[in-house]
Amino acid sequence: MSTNTRTLWVVAGVIVEDDRVLIAQRNEDDELAGAWEFPGGKVERGEDPRAALSRELREELGVEVEVGEILELSFEARSDGALVLLFFAARRLGDSPPPRAIDAAALAWARPAELRPEDFAPADRVMVRLLQGRSRGRLLASGRDAAASSWHPGAT
Repeated sequence: MSTNTRTLWVVAGVIVEDDRVLIAQRNEDDELAGAWEFPGGKVERGEDPRAALSRELREELGVEVEVGEILELSFEARSDGALVLLFFAARRLGDSPPPRAIDAAALAWARPAELRPEDFAPADRVMVRLLQGRSRGRLLASGRDAAASSWHPGAT
């Protein structure tokens, strides 16, 4: 058993506008190149996960967001440790510009039914399935003026 294992903490934003969720495609030089994911990134040592998500979305998409509650968690065991991915509800602020693919191969707005789990990074697939299960009802509070944190797993 190795003692050099570590836990990598990652955050992702679930941004919904007009019943569509924002997804990003990984760059060709990234691990899992070409896979789709919910935008976000690594939490730096000592950084609050919500602050990390806000920073990552600013750096990678050029947007300012309000980060809401945790919607889901994904865990992935790896040979060098573990990956813990926290999915947060996030809402683009009213004065924020539209998202741009600054550090992504592409961005897309998609309805949950249009998402194919096999096109996503393995750690993101749990959120795809959760969104698809919720798409028959109210997905998340839609629109830039709605509070994204009003939805949570288990809500009817």
